[in-house]
Order: sequence, then C-alpha cells, then structure tokens
Amino acid sequence: MELSKINRVYFVGIGGIGMSAIARYFAKRGQLVCGYDKTRTKLTETLEQEGIVISYMDEAASLPFEFQDNHDETLIVYTPAIPKDSKILNQFINKGFSLKKRSEVLGIISKGMFCIAVAGTHGKTTTSSIVAHILKDTGYDCTAFLGGITSNYNSNVLFGNNNVVVVEADEYDRSFLTLHPDVAVITSMDADHLDIYGDKSKLEESFHLFAGQLKSGGHVYAHEGLPIQNSVSYAASSSADARAENLRVEGSKFIFDYSDVNYTIKDLSLMLPGKHNVENTAVAIAIALQLGIDTEKIKQAVANFKGVKRRFEYVVNNDKQIYIDDYAHHPEELKACFDAVRQLYPYKKLTVIFQPHLFTRTRDFADEFAKVLSTADELMLLEIYPARELPIEGINGQYLLDKITLEDKKVCGKDFVIQHVKQTKPELLLTVGAGDVDTLIEPLKNIINNA
Repeated sequence: MELSKINRVYFVGIGGIGMSAIARYFAKRGQLVCGYDKTRTKLTETLEQEGIVISYMDEAASLPFEFQDNHDETLIVYTPAIPKDSKILNQFINKGFSLKKRSEVLGIISKGMFCIAVAGTHGKTTTSSIVAHILKDTGYDCTAFLGGITSNYNSNVLFGNNNVVVVEADEYDRSFLTLHPDVAVITSMDADHLDIYGDKSKLEESFHLFAGQLKSGGHVYAHEGLPIQNSVSYAASSSADARAENLRVEGSKFIFDYSDVNYTIKDLSLMLPGKHNVENTAVAIAIALQLGIDTEKIKQAVANFKGVKRRFEYVVNNDKQIYIDDYAHHPEELKACFDAVRQLYPYKKLTVIFQPHLFTRTRDFADEFAKVLSTADELMLLEIYPARELPIEGINGQYLLDKITLEDKKVCGKDFVIQHVKQTKPELLLTVGAGDVDTLIEPLKNIINNA
C-alpha cells in the first residue's frame, strides 16, 4: 500500500504509545482517523481533543460509517496486543480489509526517506528521543515516531519538513524487520519477550537480521560488547569507537566529554541522570556528527533536552521530598534506574513502589528482579499487571516477594500505597513499572505537595 493512496485509517488499539503517534501523523496529514481502545486514558482524551474519533466498545456496530465497507484507500492498523477474538478486529478480517501492524505502517511511511531506526530491549525510547531532539533543536530537522511523550515537545510524534525520519524500532513480535534503515542503533540485546522468542538466541538472531536490513552505504551503531558485525561501538568506555568519558555528577546533572576518531566535545551537560543515559546521548551525538551538524549546536541541544515522560521523571523535587517515576520493567532497566538514584542521592532512604509487568516476564526473570529489588530500603510490591496475558498458576506478587531478601517489603494494593505514603512521608520515593502504576502519580504527587 502506498502512502499517497491512503485516505482513511482505523487503529485497533489506538491508545498505545506507538499506535497513537502514527494516528497523530495521519490526522496531521488530513486523513480521516478513527480508532478503538479498551480504556479511556489521558492519551486517548488528548487524541479526541485533536479531532480523532475513538470508541471504547469492542463491537462491530460501533465502527463509523466510513469503515463499514472495504475500500482500497482504507488502512486498518492493529497492535499484536489486541486479543484474537476482538469483534472489531475480526470484522475487518472477515470483510477483507488491508490490515497492517504498526511497524509495517512505519515501513510504508519511511519508504523513500532517510531512516534512523533505534532498536534494543531497553534504551530505545530515550535514545530515539535524544536523536530526534538534537536534529530538531539544531535546525537540521526530522519527523519522528517515538515510544514515549518527550518533555520538550509534549508529544510522541514530531513533524519535519525534510526527508529524515527517526523511528523507534520494536523487537516485540519481530516487528522491526519491516524497516530498512540508513542508520541503525542497537542499544541492548538482553533476554526479553521470551513468550514470543522462546530463548535468548532467537531474540539475538532477530537483532542480527535487523542489522542486516541496513540500506547500502548505511551505518550500524551498537553498544560496546554487542556481537553486531561491522558496527560502530559506543559506550562510556575508553575502548569504544564513540566514547563518553570523564563522567561526573554536578548537582543533579551529569557532565561528560564525547570523543571519537574525528571529534571531541568537552563538558557536555545532561539533565538525564545515569551512565546509561550518558551512553544513549553518546550514540545520538555520533549520529548527529555523521550528519554534519555543528558541535556547538549539538552541545546546546544536549544541555536543553528535558527527557521523556516516565523515564526518570521528577514528579516532586524539593528540599524535603523527592519523587521520581520511571517506566523500567526489565531487571537491567531497574538496575540502571536504581544506580542513577543512588548516584544522585546516596544518603537518602529509597522507598520503591514496583509493579511487575507480565506473568511470563516475572516468571522468567524472578531471580534477577529479586536481586535488584533487594537493594531498595523499602519495597511496596503491587500485583502483576497482566497486559495481554492470562494468569500463570503460582506466579504472583507473593512468588516474587518471597525471593526478595529485603526485610522491609510487602505485597499491597494501590489504596494501601496511598495511605502509607501519606503517613510515612518518604524522603525519596520511586514508582516504577510499565503497567498502570502510573495511575498513582497524581494522587501521590498531591499527597506530597500538600504534606
């Protein structure tokens, strides 16, 4: 299907962060955009305010008139997270509509464009957002489809006036194999999505295939230590090709130097804490330099990058209490988040509210989760967020809690969390997870601010 021939688009699962970005893109182009999602959220309400019609009933009768019958110029986009017995999804299948996954649509959009694709089991949202921000802020420009709401632009899609597109390339369900980038980034290849891949070797094979889809003359950047052939390595390491060096903390900012075989940029200032974010920034700088962007402009762009919502986001930050929210839902992400917190606040008691995401992920990485969570000072563990999965017998919050060596720990509900925070007024609070733990943000923020 060609982009120029698409006149109307329906999104089955429009409330997802990646789906909503594409929906906004087509709406901006002037196409008729409608969609379905199970739950009304702040994001779906924003889409509705932007003129997109959304239904919250999984009924074929809820489809707008324009999507009742099949037309050549109609595109149906669906997320693999939608249940196979969805009435709306099956209505489109039975009527012979053209159905595409989000990643396939990104392939259609990016065809003929200079594509920068960022992949990895973690780090891809922040990295792609930093890349897009540097291109925007320096005046180079780009269009971007991101997996989070960037704080600088308050959006997950950016619109450009040139031929460059930045996309977050999702490894889930091998989705990123529909892309053919000019520049590819692989941030990490840790075991994840084993419900899809079975084992880590199959996941790694998928990343190798992704790297192999690079256009002729393209460049692959891979985090140092990843087994990606013919790649430019990057890391906070003196042995990487693109290096972040002389890393230090000044106040709440991380200061570092960047160097490669051709360039050196001294005293870069980054608002995002953590070594992992410095490394994410290093590869974004390498790409910007490859595109010929001026070093001083890059330095300024890095300094004013405010981050991504739910990626080490300060909700409250005052002399008495600090409250940070983060999307981390894999043991390696949790470790990076905890390390960043400890670097900034080594002497404060760390209270963590964690919501595991998926029964399979909790089962497959229980020992790794337990090891990281045991390093908190106090833990309130919410029950597992199921997302697309059915329960697995014996895999629940208590199963994970029993493996955690921390003494001050408990499995509890959100109501308990709210009351406990109200009573104890923790000096350093962290909510973390990829489910609906974010529904606690506003209540906890109000409690802390009104204390």
